[in-house]
Amino acid sequence: MHPLKLAFGSCILLAMAAPVHAQGKFLKKVSNAANNVLNTVNSGGNNSSPAGGTPAGELPNASPSSSGRPTNKAGLGLIATPPDVAANLTTSESAYATKNYGEARYALQQAMLGVELQIGQSILKALPEEILSLPRQAQQDQVASTGWGWAGLIIKREYQKEDKALTINITNNAMWMQAINMYLTSGMMNQSMGGQQNWKQTRLKNNRAVIEYDESSGYKLSVPLGQSTLFMLEGVNFANEQEFMKAAEAVDIEKIKDLLNEK
Repeated sequence: MHPLKLAFGSCILLAMAAPVHAQGKFLKKVSNAANNVLNTVNSGGNNSSPAGGTPAGELPNASPSSSGRPTNKAGLGLIATPPDVAANLTTSESAYATKNYGEARYALQQAMLGVELQIGQSILKALPEEILSLPRQAQQDQVASTGWGWAGLIIKREYQKEDKALTINITNNAMWMQAINMYLTSGMMNQSMGGQQNWKQTRLKNNRAVIEYDESSGYKLSVPLGQSTLFMLEGVNFANEQEFMKAAEAVDIEKIKDLLNEK
């Protein structure tokens, strides 16, 4: 089993087995897991950024070689080339007709990957260019697909001005969402009325959500969309909960649901 798949499964099982007072930490674990997947995919998976972590137009760092061989000091890395959906569908059909099932399956998977990446780019275009005077960081836009049916699509956008930042993460993962929706609908997630309030249930445009606050990382909003998509918003150095939620309201949630065919 792939180590990331094992990690996700462990995360969900541990969260479901935790005592009631610990259930409020579940969405935070899921959010962290999503970020870990995105980082891993960017290091060596299928995504819309140049492979190997070297942006196009920049030279990779070169270090002296102890063997005396020259080190690489030139090259523009790899060009991000998403799979050609139509070409792969044609290849899959032809391979199937000749009973080359392995090639048919591979080409079909590549076509599905291409569709996912196109959906991700469409969602990025639907997101605001600016939120509460925070401009988007164009070079940080990311669309990634792991190519695994249990993990799906991951989309990321960042907004920042000086020390104030906002990050959007959208993950399409049915395994996570099944557990999250269970907690939100079962009433098992309790919140205190006294003492330090670190998280609570809320709504974003009539969608159930959980908002969290941490002194070191700021605000975080987790919103399940349909049966398989999780929308996460993280804000650093926002004045209060009201300002953070105003930023969340700027995102067209319904458009995202339509593009992902979530109901």
